[in-house]
Amino acid sequence: MSTPRIGVLIAQLGTPDAPTPQALRPYLRQFLSDMRVIDYAPWKWQPILRGIILNTRPKRSAKLYQRIWLPEGSPLLVYSRQQVEGVQARLGTGYRVLVGMRYGNPSIPAAFAQFAAEGIDRILVVPMFPQFSCTTTASIYDEVYLAAAGRRCPLFHERKRFVPTLRFVEPYYDHPGYINAMRDHLTQQIEQLPHVPDKFMITFHGIPQRYVEEGDPYRAQSERTAHLLAEALGWSEDQWMLTFQSRFGPEKWLEPYTDATLEGLAAQGVQRPFVFAPGFVTDCLETLDELGHEGRDQFAAGGGRPDNYVTAPCLNAFPGWLDALAGLIQTNSQGW
Repeated sequence: MSTPRIGVLIAQLGTPDAPTPQALRPYLRQFLSDMRVIDYAPWKWQPILRGIILNTRPKRSAKLYQRIWLPEGSPLLVYSRQQVEGVQARLGTGYRVLVGMRYGNPSIPAAFAQFAAEGIDRILVVPMFPQFSCTTTASIYDEVYLAAAGRRCPLFHERKRFVPTLRFVEPYYDHPGYINAMRDHLTQQIEQLPHVPDKFMITFHGIPQRYVEEGDPYRAQSERTAHLLAEALGWSEDQWMLTFQSRFGPEKWLEPYTDATLEGLAAQGVQRPFVFAPGFVTDCLETLDELGHEGRDQFAAGGGRPDNYVTAPCLNAFPGWLDALAGLIQTNSQGW
């Protein structure tokens, strides 16, 4: 009798189906209705979301997605599929690796339906967020639990008669395989440059400062990653800096802010910045457009030369990262 396969869910945050306002509206409605992301009371937040934001932001966001969209589709989905293919090849036939999006398609419930159809009842969930945050990792947990139980909507009780066994890969913000993969990846990127950067910016997606004060460990884990990466690359303290990007809404978010820092670099004498986002292991809108396009404009607005501005791609399908990811999966599925 053959050993049953182990299911592996590569869990990403999400992407719209197309770079159009029509596709962005349901995607943003799902994303911005998640109370892990925005925890305002629904009676207060939903009228703002539905009455204002969903009537203005889809058109603006669609233009941003159009700047990064690939012929094969959304960059996040394209690179996620490459990661699935690379990890599957490393793990072999004893595993079944699928990607699932918290928001958008292919969804986490669709992945669980596929596992069930193939008779896979032991599933390892890999949140593609090295640093834990309630806004990302915990939201994945929520959706996985509902998908595993087969819940249709909040108005109905779970009716599924069998629920698969679940395991989750814990945050790997300080895992040697992750740190070493970034070290090797960035070393390659830097060696290909025509000039040596004079400042390395390590930027993470921000969250409201209040979330950290209420117990989210995200900032501490991000700082740990940044220091380990700088140490692995041999950077002295004055060679690099840590910032947080992607502010949204009126609250105070984690500081220092990436956009404001970029605008002030030239005035500080920085001429050749090198920007990398360790919290994203897969390129997406926040890395390709916010850092790539908007970041360059912000550096130039502060007096910097835009052609001296460099962003490093995410790990994506970098072989060392796929090796590390496969290793994490094998370690966490031991005994199955």
